Amino acid sequence: MTYEEFRQSSRFGIEDLIAFAYGTLVDDPPEGFSARLPAPPFLMLDRIVEISGDGRQGRIVAEQEIRLDAWYFQCHMPADPVQPGCLGVDAIWQLLGFYCVWRGALGSGRALGCGQVAFGGQVRPFNRLARYEVEIRRFTQLRESGASIAIGEGRALVDGELIAEVHEARSGVFQGIAYPDYPRRSANSVGGRMGQ
Repeated sequence: MTYEEFRQSSRFGIEDLIAFAYGTLVDDPPEGFSARLPAPPFLMLDRIVEISGDGRQGRIVAEQEIRLDAWYFQCHMPADPVQPGCLGVDAIWQLLGFYCVWRGALGSGRALGCGQVAFGGQVRPFNRLARYEVEIRRFTQLRESGASIAIGEGRALVDGELIAEVHEARSGVFQGIAYPDYPRRSANSVGGRMGQ
């Protein structure tokens, strides 16, 4: 798809999300279009069913089919398989980063944190569908640095039941931090505090 089609789309399927993860979704990306989603199995989304923006606010909703043989059920925990709660939080961060790029951010995405996280349920192997809903409370593009930040209120549901809330979830997109030449040593091959 073209960059214009990407920016105008309101839904993305699994093929689109995997292509985005590998950097092949947009045929004519603008310079600096380097953000990615994690690739499977760490991609926590099968489809984005809704994405919209209005000024500094917006909404993004995604779904993931629960699979009996999901990698996390195999190791967390033996004899008591349950999806780690942190993966639901990461799904919210993945959505916020994607939202930034969909709104026009250029660079690489990073999770920036969150406020309170409250778990009230769990995902088990015979659940069917996880749904992640994020209300974007503030989207900001910083002209001087080129960075973009999205802050939202996230909810995780399984088979229609609310199981987690992630308050003040934050993700951003930043220029000049990509490490595309992995595993070779280069300017961005060592991490640490950003923005110093």
